[in-house]
Amino acid sequence: MPVTDVTTDAENLTITVVADLAAPVERVWDAYSDPRQLERFWGPPGWPATFTHWDQTVGGKANYTMNGPRGEKASGTWEFLKIDGPRSFEVLDSFADEDGTPNDALPGMRMVIAFEPTAEGTRMVSTSYFSSAEALEQVVAMGVIEGTTLAMSQLDAVLQDLRDYAQGKGTRVELLDDTHVRITRLVEGPRELVWRAHNEPELMKQWLLGPDGWVMTECTVATEVGQGYVNSWAPVGDTEGEPFGFEGEALLIDAPKRSVQTERMIGMPVETLNDLNLYEEDGATLITLYIEYPDKETRDMILATGMADGMEASYARLERELLAV
Repeated sequence: MPVTDVTTDAENLTITVVADLAAPVERVWDAYSDPRQLERFWGPPGWPATFTHWDQTVGGKANYTMNGPRGEKASGTWEFLKIDGPRSFEVLDSFADEDGTPNDALPGMRMVIAFEPTAEGTRMVSTSYFSSAEALEQVVAMGVIEGTTLAMSQLDAVLQDLRDYAQGKGTRVELLDDTHVRITRLVEGPRELVWRAHNEPELMKQWLLGPDGWVMTECTVATEVGQGYVNSWAPVGDTEGEPFGFEGEALLIDAPKRSVQTERMIGMPVETLNDLNLYEEDGATLITLYIEYPDKETRDMILATGMADGMEASYARLERELLAV
């Protein structure tokens, strides 16, 4: 992750986040000055931000809403106080309602984000100033430090060309914390087709099979929030293994960008939350799956089953059977 240091200074009422980024200052400045790029990393995994207003001028405002996996919403607003591109900018950062009206019941802060060139690229230093110790403590208790660190973990993918970032690297599994995992895979093909391949039974049965020797025996798709789904597989021929399946419920559908579902193995009580996100750039689509497990033990047990290898076999088949046509 790019974050290298987080310091909470109770005496000076500040939180300082330092991140080292493998990109020049001008490129990092562009990422912080384009709301479409900001949307890819400003919210932590599972809480992507949507900027609904953007006026990057002194006195101008930016409004955004972060959308949680279970339909939760958290909004904020910036008022730009100083702009010195590409070196720094300063904003008044406030919690807000969805139309950008600040919520005075929650603490605001003055935030200064500065970019310094380094031998490897750029050092980003973000310093948030609070009006009181109580405000600082409240924000820390709300998990802002953890959320910021996880949000910044997405920035590398934004700063690089998508193919440079992910092409040829297969299915990658990253442990974000004890209960959250990020799985990424770049596939050569448009997002619309990748979305269809995840949501149309006749397409799913062609690629979503894991290792060779398995068939999908049941595929019931949830097309609306609140609907259930069922996916089942069975071995064929001499393939070893026992039939199994997963079921769950659709919590969020935002075609063709994002879907969130609960998932549990049929006959088992353990449930995960699967947050699928698709991002297209220059004809390639980055598949990002955030999985929330109930605890670390469950996370480690499921990952140890070889899940990532099975996913890689499926993604390779997706490219070969559907996207290369």
